[in-house]
Amino acid sequence: AILAAQRRGEDVETSKKWAAGQNKQHSITKNTAKLDRETEELHHDRVTLEVGKVIQQGRQSKGLTQKDLATKINEKPQVIADYESGRAIPNNQVLGKIERAIGECPSTRRVCW
Repeated sequence: AILAAQRRGEDVETSKKWAAGQNKQHSITKNTAKLDRETEELHHDRVTLEVGKVIQQGRQSKGLTQKDLATKINEKPQVIADYESGRAIPNNQVLGKIERAIGECPSTRRVCW
């Protein structure tokens, strides 16, 4: 009907609906990445460099590479690299596996087992 009216030269008023056909239930004013950058309260704690050094020294004292240690504790080598560099978010299960594998507690710097 609209096309027919346009062909006849009649004035047709149309309006475009906002977000029509995009299946949006609601709009988000700020994305979470911006929010994370804006507020310091919303950050994840990372392992300290001291913990990373203890893991590295314990691993080297056992003669293990990062890959060997990762294989021993059933994790990816990148996980060990992240812990040693201080980029990892602490996970008690992973830290427990590392402690058992190297024989030291990274958090207290003493022999655990």
